Amino acid sequence: MDILCSKTDGVLTIQFNRPQRKNAITSNMYQTMADALQEGEHDDAVRAILIIGQPEIFTAGNDLDDFLKNAAPSVGERPVFQFMQQLKNASKPVVVAVSGAAVGIGTTLLMHCDLVYCADNAKFSMPFAQLGLCPEFASSLLFTQLAGYPRAAEKLLLGEAFLAPEALAMGLVSKVLPIDELIPFARAQAAKLVALPAVSIRATKRLMKAGRASAIDATMVEENQLFSAMLQAPEAKEAFTAFFEKRKPDFSRFS
Repeated sequence: MDILCSKTDGVLTIQFNRPQRKNAITSNMYQTMADALQEGEHDDAVRAILIIGQPEIFTAGNDLDDFLKNAAPSVGERPVFQFMQQLKNASKPVVVAVSGAAVGIGTTLLMHCDLVYCADNAKFSMPFAQLGLCPEFASSLLFTQLAGYPRAAEKLLLGEAFLAPEALAMGLVSKVLPIDELIPFARAQAAKLVALPAVSIRATKRLMKAGRASAIDATMVEENQLFSAMLQAPEAKEAFTAFFEKRKPDFSRFS
């Protein structure tokens, strides 16, 4: 199974389990995670959600071959959209532990979680502009709010990777731990949430998110429309062709 889901002691754990492909996410994997989140939302026994990868890799982002073969005309019709909607709207607290690379959606999804921790080997990137695309799922709004415009612009415009200390300084993660301590710590944090009054945790989360909910929704709509259009444009086609041909893309002929 490329996604492992389990429920133990009030915690729904979702784990990327495709290390042979660097946990690159397929449509089926997104659908599995979306279904698990939806089920967990309606299961009173689930009081917290934990998302993890493997020690060496969180996720390399979208499986590009699968992404292009199964691309629906609209982003809103894709399983990734269903997953991100479920994650964004989750009323229960979401804890995430990142070790290794978190590429593209692997970094974007963190902005919709509640408690974000990473190992000292974590490496984050949002290479959308490098692929002829734009930010996704309100990351243009949320990352700018977290990091401030100058640092967000550097990461989103250049798409270059950044490491755990910088992620901590920008507020993307709240703690950096040694790799062997990360998962036990994240599980312990989830257990703390389970032990607290569920109604209090859900109300607190809802109140903290309420003030920016409409802005997030509006940004997601705008980004998704632009992303869908840009996916069909020559720049993106050149970027993906270059990726599969293992060469550097040439954007010089595009204005």
